[in-house]
Order: sequence, then C-alpha cells, then structure tokens
Amino acid sequence: MENTTWVVNYTGRTDFDLVGLFSQFKYPALLCLVIFVVFLMALSGNTILILLIHCDIHLHNPMYFFITQLSLMDVMYISVTVPKMLMDQVMGVNKISAPECGMQMFLYLTLGGSEFFLLAAMAYDRYVAICHPLRYPVLMNHRVCLLLVSSSWFLGSVDGFMLTPVTMTFPFCSSREIHHFFCEVPAVMKLSCSDTSLYETLMYLCCVLMILIPVTVISSSYSFILFTIHRMNSAEGRKKAFATCSSHMIVVILFYGAAIYTYMLPTSYHTPEKDMIVSAFYTIFTPVLNPLIYSLRNKDVTRALKKMLNMGSVLQETMK
Repeated sequence: MENTTWVVNYTGRTDFDLVGLFSQFKYPALLCLVIFVVFLMALSGNTILILLIHCDIHLHNPMYFFITQLSLMDVMYISVTVPKMLMDQVMGVNKISAPECGMQMFLYLTLGGSEFFLLAAMAYDRYVAICHPLRYPVLMNHRVCLLLVSSSWFLGSVDGFMLTPVTMTFPFCSSREIHHFFCEVPAVMKLSCSDTSLYETLMYLCCVLMILIPVTVISSSYSFILFTIHRMNSAEGRKKAFATCSSHMIVVILFYGAAIYTYMLPTSYHTPEKDMIVSAFYTIFTPVLNPLIYSLRNKDVTRALKKMLNMGSVLQETMK
C-alpha cells in the first residue's frame, strides 16, 4: 500500500528538473554567454541566407529552395531548446512542466525527422542536376520540389506524433531530474519506473527506418554522382560538382553522425555527460555551421551577399 501511494505521489507531479549543461562546467556564466552568441549567429546567419535567396532572382532554383527550408528548420530547431535553457540559467530556474516537456519533445522530433528527409531530398536534387542535367527542369519542377518538402515535414511530424505521446504517458516514479538540457526521449525514458524495454526496441526500429531510408537515398545519389563526375571531361565541371556536393555531405555527416550516436548505439556507449555534449553539438552548433557551409563555399550566395551589401551602401550614400 505504501509503494502504491509513493508511485501516485510522484506521478502526480507535473514538472521535471532539467539538470542542464551548465552544471557540468566550472564557469557557467561564460558558457551561457558563448551559447547566447552562437544562438544569435545561428538566427542571423540562417535568416540572412533565407532573405538572400528570396530576394535574388538568380537563386530561385530547386537547390536554393531546399536550402531555405533547411535554414528555416535550423532556426526553429535551435529555438526549441536554447531560449528556455538560457532563460533558466539567468533566472536560476531549472523546472519544466509536463506539457512544456511534451511540446518541446514533439517539436524537436518533428524538426529533426524533417531534416533527415530534407537532406535526402537535397541529395536527390543534386543527383538529377549532375546526372540528368537536360531533364532537370522537368524532373525537379516546382510541383515536385513542393511535394518533396511537404513530405519531409509530414514524415518528421509522424515521428513526433508516434514517440511523444507514448513517452509522456509512462509513469515517472523515480527522480524527476532529467540529466539533459531539454526533454530528449532517451533522457526522459530513464526516469520511468515501468518496463520500457519493448518500447525502446520499437523506438530503435523506428529510428533505424527514419535514418536508414534517407541514408539509402543519399548514398545511392552520391554513388551515381561520383561515377558521373569521374566520367566528366571538363576539369571545371568536376570542380564545380565536387564543391556543390561536398558542402551537402559535410552537413549530412555532422547531422546523421550525431543522430546515430544518440538513437542507435547501445546504452553501454552512453553517459549523461556524453549525451549532453553530442546533443549540444547538433542542436546548438550545427544550425550555425549550415549557413556558413552553404554560403562561404558557394560563389552564387557570396555574389548575392556582395550585391546586397553594395546596394545597402549606395542607399546610405543617397540618403546623406
């Protein structure tokens, strides 16, 4: 009878305690400042990239349409976790209610899953552009691009709708301390007092499919691309193709590598500290790297940026 009361009392609580990143570092104020700067860089970098692509007519093609969607996902992705984490550190509060936790988990899973499939769509776009250039306007018309992007968002939301309700309905009768800086599924599952082995197996299979399908599309696309590049006679054409594809591959390796560690490696490889560092890398730092990778390594984007800066300076001169 005492055990039943204890379980009910704990499950009756409506909030969790986020241990967070800052408790792991000697100088939390400095870390808070660094993360705040990185957050502003991610927001400004992705927003500028979206505006550049929207305003420059020369960037109105499928590749840049996908990049705008990637930047939009990154802005939302980093905004799901970082503002709450920084506010908690400043205010000295580390609690999150169950509904907030569920919403954060759902948005995180949806955006992460959507990005998995969007990166696959971008790989397919590069495959068509390089391997079938004459048929590219037909195979990658506006309708097809919208379908690929919509499918990415839909499949990502399916991941969120499948995992979030089940995770949040488990009874939490042990410590309510989440050893993480946000409500990630594996960290929350550790708090459950019921047997979650079957759910963890199903979650593992779901994550394998969510990663395996895009990885198959990406690896197949780039296999054909490399074969086509190898057969090119033009050195300039090979260089341009490699530059375009290498940018995308850097993003793929960073994002998928961290996801495979988090959701597919056995628990023996995990510690709370490692999990937080890996999650911080792909939720905080990857959104900063994406606009840098796609802008600094892309002549069309740098040309559009210079054009915008020149127009700004001309306007300033005329207003004086």
